[in-house]
This record gives sequence, C-alpha cells and structure tokens, in this order.
Amino acid sequence: MVSIRNRVRLSTLPVLILIMGLAGCGSPAPIMQDRFYSLTPPAMEAPIGSPMPASLLVNDLAARGFAGGRQIIFRTEAAPLLVQRYDNLLWAEPVPRALSRNLADAIGAARIFEFVLLPADRGRADYLLGGEVDRFEHLPTAVPPRVVGAFTLALVRADDRRSLLHRRYSGEVEVQGATPEAMADAFNQLAALLAADVVRDLRTWSGRPAKAP
Repeated sequence: MVSIRNRVRLSTLPVLILIMGLAGCGSPAPIMQDRFYSLTPPAMEAPIGSPMPASLLVNDLAARGFAGGRQIIFRTEAAPLLVQRYDNLLWAEPVPRALSRNLADAIGAARIFEFVLLPADRGRADYLLGGEVDRFEHLPTAVPPRVVGAFTLALVRADDRRSLLHRRYSGEVEVQGATPEAMADAFNQLAALLAADVVRDLRTWSGRPAKAP
C-alpha cells in the first residue's frame, strides 16, 4: 500500500476553499471559467534487466459513479458521506482512462514486458491487466488537506483467463499549497506512486530483479 505524507503546514486553506467554490457569500459569485488538468505523471521505476518476451494489454479501468467522470471529486470533514464535485475543476480526460494510460506508461518505462499495449493498439496480448477505480478524491478540509486514491487490479493470462495477480492499491498525498494547481500536482504525485507500486508487484511476479545489480 502506498502512503506518502509530504510534511507541510497549510495556513491558507480558506483561500483554496474560496477559489474552488466551497464557500458562499451574499453577493453573486463571479463566473469562473472551467479549468482542465492533465493526469500525466512521469514514470518512477527505471528498467532493470531484460524484459519478458511477452506482451501486456492494459485495459481501460472501470469505475462506479462519479469516479468514472472528469469532474474532480471532493469530500469534506463535515459531510464525509457526501460525494461532491467541483463545478469548474475538471480532468482533461476521464480518471479511469487517464490512470490506465499512466499504468501503461509506467510499465512500459520499466521494461517488464517486451510490449505494452492499449485497447486502441493492434497486437496480440499474452497477458491482460484490468480493474476498477474505487476512489480518487480531494479532501480539502482534512488536516492537513490531501488527495486519496484507490483501485483494484487483476493480471490474467490472455489464453485461458487464469488469474495471476490480484490486489487493491491505495494511497494519499498531502497537498502542498492552497490552489487548484497544488491539488492537481498532488493528484499527479499520487498517480505516479500508485503506478510505481503496481510496477514493483509486476516485477516481483515476473521474477525480474527488484534492484539493479
């Protein structure tokens, strides 16, 4: 499980809440333009040794409810069971698709398999990787504010659908600032850490060395 805490003191949380539209006021609020953020973190795990002479297809992840959309989800301490969405803060593409691409990029960069494919690619896959996003949320009123995420993955053999690896990945990263950009950066760090955790599991499963000699 990934659990990363970047030590940071945030004294300007009310500013972030105001920017993101969590706080109301008596006068009409100004019209805010939509902001679209990319979820494209760099790969964290470098290649070690030679890849498996096989191909892996990374399918688009499934998701339930708001987790499958583009609006950024948040929860507050006052209403932890209420799932809410920012009106004008969105991802450039749906979260499940973005996380799938992140996984494919990270696995490809680590060179665990000789070929890493996406559903749009042509090619025969020896192994299939898929799963479901459980949550990918901002907690702006937590102390300290942070982002949290979790998904479940399963690796199966393509020819007989035999399950080879099944695990739930989760983690959190503290937000290092009081702006939407700081929140988006924390989400990207979280996505990178989760992908790195998946890479390490696949490397162990494949019998590849965990560290460079």
